[in-house]
Amino acid sequence: MNAVPTEKIVTDMKILMGDMEELIKATAAQTGEKLAEARGKAQLALQNAKVAISRAEAAATEQAKVAARAVDQSVHQHPWSAVGVAAAIAFAIGMLIGRR
Repeated sequence: MNAVPTEKIVTDMKILMGDMEELIKATAAQTGEKLAEARGKAQLALQNAKVAISRAEAAATEQAKVAARAVDQSVHQHPWSAVGVAAAIAFAIGMLIGRR
């Protein structure tokens, strides 16, 4: 359930980091002490963001693996219940599609 928002945040952050990299490259030819300082701060923030994104991706991946293992174990312990739940979900989806 939390994987979707996490994936969205990771995607948005990657886009933001790409934009920051383009901005840093675009201003590389510009001179000035304040601009150089701002570019340095932006590069540092970008590096920190990359590390944070890597950690968030690793955490999300690990959570997904744990959830998958739990579902797999539950299905192995209660196979007929899993079949029943899958059939009920398929029936509900069929009913919803049939209404259109």
